[in-house]
Amino acid sequence: MKQLTWLLKWILRAAIFFALLAFALNNQQVVSVHLFFGHVWQASLVLVLLAAFALGLAAGVLAMLPRWLKQRHAARQLRRRAVADSELALTTIQPPHES
Repeated sequence: MKQLTWLLKWILRAAIFFALLAFALNNQQVVSVHLFFGHVWQASLVLVLLAAFALGLAAGVLAMLPRWLKQRHAARQLRRRAVADSELALTTIQPPHES
């Protein structure tokens, strides 16, 4: 069963790879991207799409970064507080009284 799922994963990966390869081969036309101040970038359509995807991905990661760092900092503080509370609880435990 484990080998079957491994094989299915590789077949799916190969299918995705060949679909993207066929897409890239079908879209090799040169396109012009008109930037600011009269600059023009000419490249194949696939490169333009890849660049747009990479810029969008980078923008998403940068937009998410401050919140992620804030959550990491809060988790670190909670962890430190939990360790300090557990150490405090261990030092304040008194032995049972003998009667």
